[in-house]
Amino acid sequence: MTAHSRAITSNQPGPHRDLTRRVERALQHPLRKPVAEHTREAFERAEHWRGARERMPLILDAGCGVGLSTRRLASAHPECAVIGVDRSAERLSRDHGPLPDNALLVRADLVDFWRLALAEGWQPARHYLLYPNPYPKSVHLKMRWHGHPIFPAIPALGGRLELRSNWRLYVEEFALALQQATGVEAQVEAFEPEGEPLTPFEDKYRRSGQSLWRLVTELPHRPELLPVA
Repeated sequence: MTAHSRAITSNQPGPHRDLTRRVERALQHPLRKPVAEHTREAFERAEHWRGARERMPLILDAGCGVGLSTRRLASAHPECAVIGVDRSAERLSRDHGPLPDNALLVRADLVDFWRLALAEGWQPARHYLLYPNPYPKSVHLKMRWHGHPIFPAIPALGGRLELRSNWRLYVEEFALALQQATGVEAQVEAFEPEGEPLTPFEDKYRRSGQSLWRLVTELPHRPELLPVA
């Protein structure tokens, strides 16, 4: 079976020239955006759920979309508590079968959720960023996670961080930002998923014949990376 998914095109020939400046700004200047009340309430529910499973290692599925990846990660790691976070109620409501007992789906703004998780001392054993919106136009660098003011919170949480994308440049930029923020050199590699794809995007891209790229690295818990007001 084949699928038809357009490969990403961009007006960038290589890593964005403003990447270093944006990462440095994120490391030096606190993010002053108020935390949305709906995300604060959602985080409190997630914290309560996690508290009942405090002996279980935590897996954070950031930007989980329809929640298929959360379900599959929970099934693959029954010893872990898996929390999938996405801002879209519509995506989260799609029927992909019952949630395993060790999985939770949360509707929240990731920018706020990451900050709350860091403040609460969360230390995920695994942290997934699966096929984030690439925002391939050069002018949209600040909308990519590594160009966003929230970026330091991602490595600050620590654990085994895994980013996957069908756009190699996104992963390469993320690796550069990660090295700048933490000193950790993470390798960008092509990969072929084993078994079932984790997300519908992964399935679609693979069946379209597109190359898939990832970055996997172990990071220490370093909450001081995110500046606070």
